[in-house]
This record gives sequence, structure tokens and C-alpha cells, in this order.
Amino acid sequence: MAKLFEAIDQRLREFIEAQPMFFVATAPHEGGHVNVSPKGYQDTFSVLDERTVAYLDLYGSGAETIAHLRDNGRITVMFCSFARQPKILRLYGTGRVVRPDDDEWDALAGRFGDGHAGTRAIVVVDVERVADSCGYSVPFMEVVGERSLLDDQHRRRPAEQWPARVLRNAESIDGLPALEPDHPAPPGQRAMRSVNG
Repeated sequence: MAKLFEAIDQRLREFIEAQPMFFVATAPHEGGHVNVSPKGYQDTFSVLDERTVAYLDLYGSGAETIAHLRDNGRITVMFCSFARQPKILRLYGTGRVVRPDDDEWDALAGRFGDGHAGTRAIVVVDVERVADSCGYSVPFMEVVGERSLLDDQHRRRPAEQWPARVLRNAESIDGLPALEPDHPAPPGQRAMRSVNG
């Protein structure tokens, strides 16, 4: 049976911090495709306060979440325990995208691990509803470890390839605007570019 919470209390924060992955769901305002993205790397999610969370958005195969947030801001983040305690936790809210060149970037970036070469943005969510459910049918699964493939791929990408990557993330699959043409390369890549000329 689902239970509603007034806010993200310490017990829920500990549950969130213990999960090795989370899921993000967004959708266009009207029509189009609903998107659900699994997110890995445990150091990419942070509870900022009892009503605000944030996560590092890494370059991947598309930019659906950013496009949907620009369109309407609606977002749900789900945590699901595959360990002994069967539990599903959903955070419903309104999200916004913080770019690496935004004023608040530095204050937020320190909340996450710094080993992710393909960091595209930080998504900040103002949480309006906190609810859990049982998860009784979710299977037991063991975490063997994190995959380094995405980080490894981003580390190998030369700085001159990032502008093309931004262009490929300019629209959602439904044609909604996602990344702006002047979206900066990941912070580490910008520093590398300035050092290398």
C-alpha cells in the first residue's frame, strides 16, 4: 500500500543514497513519446534538502529529459530496491536544467562525483509529492559493480567532437527543442581545450 510523506526525511534520504541506480520519467505536454531513462553511477544523485533533489545529466543517446523539462517541467524520479527491503520510492516534481556555464553550476557540481567526463547538465527537481509503494514483485538482484563504459567513452572523445554532439542533442525524438546551439562542452573538456589551445 502506498504511503505519502510530507518531505524527504532522513530515513528516505538513506534509502535513496543506498540505491545504485534510479529512473527518470518525463513526457511532452501534448502527444509525443513518454520517456523513461535508467541512470547509473551512484555519485550522480544528491538530496539537496527535504524538498529538492538534483542529478548529473550525462551525455547519452538522446536528450529527451531536457526537451521535456523545457516543454513543461514535469518529472518523476523513481528508486527501486532490488535488495532485501522491497521498496519503491517516487519523487514527483518540477525539474529545471542547469548548464555548465550557469551561475549556480559551481555550487551544485560539488554535490556529485567529479569523475564523469561527459557531464552535460545538472537537473534540479523541486519535489511536490513523495510516495512509496511495496515493491513486493520486484526481484532480488545483486549489484556486481558499476559499468565504466560511458565514462570511458567520454574520456576518449576529443574536444573537437563535442560541438557535433551538442547538435545531435538539439531536439527530442518528437522534434521538441533540447540543447541550445551554444550549450558548452563538459567542464573537463572545456578546461582541456583551453590548455591545448
